Amino acid sequence: MKSKIFILPLCLLFFITCKKVERFESEKDDSTPPGKVTLREYKPLYGGARFYYTIPPDKDLLGVKAVYTKKDSKSFEFLASYFVDSLDVYGFGSTDEYTVQLFAVDRAGNSSDPVEVKVVPLEPAYKRVAETITAKAGFSSFFLDWTNELEQNVNIYVDYSFTQNGENRNLTTVFSSNQLTDRRFVSNLRLGTNGKVDVKVRVEDKFGNITESLDKGQLTLLEDIQIPKTNWILPNPNDSIGGVPMVFGNGLEGRNAKVIDGIIDRGDNLNFMHTASRGRTGKSANGNMPWNFIIDLGDYYEISRIITTQRHSGGLANVNRGQYYQSENVGLYNIYIWDDATQAWELVTQHKIPVPNGLTELEFVKLGEAGDLAYMYPDNPAYTKRTRWFRYEALKSFNGNYTLDDANCLSEITLFGRKAQ
Repeated sequence: MKSKIFILPLCLLFFITCKKVERFESEKDDSTPPGKVTLREYKPLYGGARFYYTIPPDKDLLGVKAVYTKKDSKSFEFLASYFVDSLDVYGFGSTDEYTVQLFAVDRAGNSSDPVEVKVVPLEPAYKRVAETITAKAGFSSFFLDWTNELEQNVNIYVDYSFTQNGENRNLTTVFSSNQLTDRRFVSNLRLGTNGKVDVKVRVEDKFGNITESLDKGQLTLLEDIQIPKTNWILPNPNDSIGGVPMVFGNGLEGRNAKVIDGIIDRGDNLNFMHTASRGRTGKSANGNMPWNFIIDLGDYYEISRIITTQRHSGGLANVNRGQYYQSENVGLYNIYIWDDATQAWELVTQHKIPVPNGLTELEFVKLGEAGDLAYMYPDNPAYTKRTRWFRYEALKSFNGNYTLDDANCLSEITLFGRKAQ
């Protein structure tokens, strides 16, 4: 029988020194078990239960242990110190009745006789997450959204199948998450305009409980191309298009032209634009943002996606994070297109570039070099109306949790879409 022990954060077995030392000392030959726990009540939790109890008055008591065994014979233990009067137990895979045993444990490792408690938990978190998952088609991709109201650790298994070049393919991608809301993409599926993908999901918690396969339907993916940059034209700095001035990005080592040359900044080539703090009006001022980068696409297109690449400047070896997701880079921006019918700029979307957590320096570099992808219409992927003019409005940097006006740099803009008819 396999056993796992869980020590809840609020119940760690650490003891304050102001208590009498003799309380924690056990006799070498102590084989006398402590008295039994007295259960007061239990409260059902989502996939678990909280037990309220009174501990026995044994002077060398260490704490309380709860044990339950699943149908697959795996046993789980949860521990709480004697300083608290309750213990949370999780990992129940259903709303069936479970039997939990409560033990008092002393310093010598002796356990009391068990107190058996029958509990009926609420619906477990992993099942609640599974019920919220939706799948939608994207451009050469599809994405899944879900809600995890309890913010517990879950694994989302995405099983998807499609036909490519006459071959049937069955693949699985796994996402781990504990966020309240999350969205994840399965990308790089070049299946053509009639490409269809069958999507099923399974959700697992850290206790090994997993749902049955849930069918999320058949998706027809959208297709787009990278809009060629060869015909793009940039207004001169400070020239206005539709009443909005083009940014001065030629400060210091920066040049506007480097944002559309297809070359990203890698720390050894200084390939970015730099406002030199000349933002709102193109003149030096305390208010550096917002600033606008405007592109004449050279023809009419319907735009689907954008990839923005940040300034790196992280050293010649390109193994250090450098300025990615911080420093002078843009973290929040708006996208506009020019509407010929109204002769005005039309707001398409606002995008906040998420800052990844828990990455190594090299992982930051890899993500930064890949760039940040955003859809024109994130929740319902589609093309914009036809336009010749594109406008990127930089609003805030990453600094101060996206509140500061100190973003000076941008390395590259890449657009996707299709030629307008």
